[in-house]
Amino acid sequence: MQKISVIPSWCFRDEAGNQLDIHLLRLLEAVYRRGKLTLAASDVGISYRHAWNLLRQGGEFFGVPLVEMQRGRGARLSLLGEKLLWAEQRAIARLGPQLESLGSELNLAIQQQQQGALSVLRLHASHGFAVELLPKYLHETPLDLQYCSPQESLTALHRGSCDVAGFHLPRGKVGERVRDTYQALLKPRQHRVIGFIARTQGLMVAPGNPLGITGVASLADKSVRFVNRQASSGTRSLLDCLLKEAAVSSKKIRGFEIEEFTHSAVAAYVAAGMADCGFGVEAAAQKFGLDFLPLAIEDYLLACHHRSLEEPRLCAFLKALQGEPFQEAVKRLPGYSPSQCGEVMRPEDVLMAKK
Repeated sequence: MQKISVIPSWCFRDEAGNQLDIHLLRLLEAVYRRGKLTLAASDVGISYRHAWNLLRQGGEFFGVPLVEMQRGRGARLSLLGEKLLWAEQRAIARLGPQLESLGSELNLAIQQQQQGALSVLRLHASHGFAVELLPKYLHETPLDLQYCSPQESLTALHRGSCDVAGFHLPRGKVGERVRDTYQALLKPRQHRVIGFIARTQGLMVAPGNPLGITGVASLADKSVRFVNRQASSGTRSLLDCLLKEAAVSSKKIRGFEIEEFTHSAVAAYVAAGMADCGFGVEAAAQKFGLDFLPLAIEDYLLACHHRSLEEPRLCAFLKALQGEPFQEAVKRLPGYSPSQCGEVMRPEDVLMAKK
């Protein structure tokens, strides 16, 4: 069945009602990536002449050029052109989880109208690149995917608001405090843990690492501007553990109070030059052309009630996780790998094994 996606788009309109062509931002992104207007125009699917007209109209609309043309050196975005491009990227990264959840709701509504009552699998989990892949590989199982923090996910599982809940478990000593928080939420008699993926988390910095950042201790340097994840996220919990282990006070970190809600939003913030460093996954760093300093590996795990494992929808879900197509897709994500993917385990064995 065809899947519906919700994609945001920008509209620039002045007080007189004049409006810019929606292709302008696509053209700016292509110029940034290709460095030549001819190639950028081809990527966007417009003529070179049309591309010139778009840039001229944009320059007139904003009062300053959006692209600088240099003979023999191609094209590059002006300061305002870069600001517009990165503002859009940050907005998309921020809105992504909400729009994906909305798309999931719409697809379910369409399927229910077309096929009647469906056995829906309700998954609550934090936003991530591997989780994004799941709807593509659950062909026979309608998925209601809602993004929320690990604590919110496990709480929803406890009250019966979802069938599967995602949570993060850092490997090694650094994750001991995180593991302790799950002891009260995962009950040996009630729950089972499903293996999913492992991912590398670390610091995202500008290409070439101009400030020479080497680890979390570097964040205490007042010349380093940092952008954080929200306090409820699993990534923030991991960062807090790393800071505690390194005896670095968050009060000494410039920008620690600035929060974004996805890995991509943090990466876009750094790529836009609004911060020098952020914490997140390698896949987000590569997506935005940033350098990456790996600091920790964590297991992204899933939890369910043991009684639901015999249900057809859970069986189909496990089969998809264990399948080669999904696992190969995970392997293509930078810093990601399948980890006991689809294997069912007892909570006490998982919490002890990762120590």
